[in-house]
Amino acid sequence: MTQTSGTSGSSGTRTDTTGADGAAEPAGAAAPPGAGAAPAAGAGARMPRWLPRAVVLVLALIACFQLGSWAFHQLTGLLVNILIAFFLALAVEPAVSRMAARGMRRGLATFLVFLGVFVAGAGFVVLLGSMLAGQIVDMVEGFPRYLDSVIGTINTTFHTKLSRLEIQDSLLHSDWLQKYVQNSATGVLDVSATVLGGLFRLLTVGLFSFYFAADGPRLRRALCSVLPPAKQSEVLRAWEIAVAKTGGYLYSRGLMALVSGLAHYVVFAVLDVPYAPALAVWVGLVSQFIPTIGTYLAGALPMLIAFPDSPWYALYVLGFVVIYQQFENYVLQPKLTSRTVDIHPAVAFGSVIAGTALLGAVGALIAIPAVATLQAFLGAYVKRYELTERAAGEAATPSRPRPRPRIRRGTLPGPR
Repeated sequence: MTQTSGTSGSSGTRTDTTGADGAAEPAGAAAPPGAGAAPAAGAGARMPRWLPRAVVLVLALIACFQLGSWAFHQLTGLLVNILIAFFLALAVEPAVSRMAARGMRRGLATFLVFLGVFVAGAGFVVLLGSMLAGQIVDMVEGFPRYLDSVIGTINTTFHTKLSRLEIQDSLLHSDWLQKYVQNSATGVLDVSATVLGGLFRLLTVGLFSFYFAADGPRLRRALCSVLPPAKQSEVLRAWEIAVAKTGGYLYSRGLMALVSGLAHYVVFAVLDVPYAPALAVWVGLVSQFIPTIGTYLAGALPMLIAFPDSPWYALYVLGFVVIYQQFENYVLQPKLTSRTVDIHPAVAFGSVIAGTALLGAVGALIAIPAVATLQAFLGAYVKRYELTERAAGEAATPSRPRPRPRIRRGTLPGPR
């Protein structure tokens, strides 16, 4: 039992506390040091059990992220090659499937299709190379005469006294020419390494595309075997859409390349431009398979070849290239691509820019079929709704400015 007694005086107040044993304890007596703080300090200093495991888990995640980033950076080239090979396999899938449906083994059909593509590409490169080599030789042999005519025109027009020998000596003894020759000699190894790397990359893309095309059904079965039955039909439908859009893109581009080649061949033959058949093939292929700038890039070579014969012929070629480009954009292309790859020109241009920024020239080539496939996916899986009467009316009729209210002269709205 505890008793408390208090005594009040003029000097202050004192309170004594009597414990259970009857001894009085002063009010100001303090407890023993550390009597109540020791359990609290011990509980706060103890490390939680989950903290070491959390630290180890965070460090492991950071290490895995760094390892994955490093591996992805090292395998970027291989992944790009596989992507190119996949689109090539999708492009030749219709031809291989038709040959396999007629009783031919799929591996043999794939080999024959790739052999035809290789022979056509090699023949085009050889024909174009021989044409360029012959034209370069002719231009080098006729360069002195062309330079004499240019110098004569300059001397007659501006009353100067230029000489071809002096110009040749100044060019041969110039510092920039010597530096260029030295840099070219030191860069032979770099050029050789670049050529070998390009050949190895071409071989890698060819092998992967051959395997994808030859084992296409087996690859689809292996992919569907790890999916539930409800998802298998969706995967097969997506694969069919990708094959149809990629094949349709190549079909439409090939048809437009044929029309473009024939039209340019007629113009080159009329102007008597040398190597008209090879130039027509060059213009047809480059103008169709290099988007946006392919037409003007392809037209530069015929202009260069026609210029030595007559500068007016080069201007005629440029004029026809520009006119045909407009005809193709507004008349021919909408009719041919309406059933295969129906992409708005702005979307196609933006996809080419994005593909070039991501993968360079390869991205520019595969950008349009990739966007066409994505557009087909969105059209197949995105739900669309019917337009309301107001939305349909605004979409059908162009917007007109609302009439402003007329105010008569001499009458102003006064305060109400």
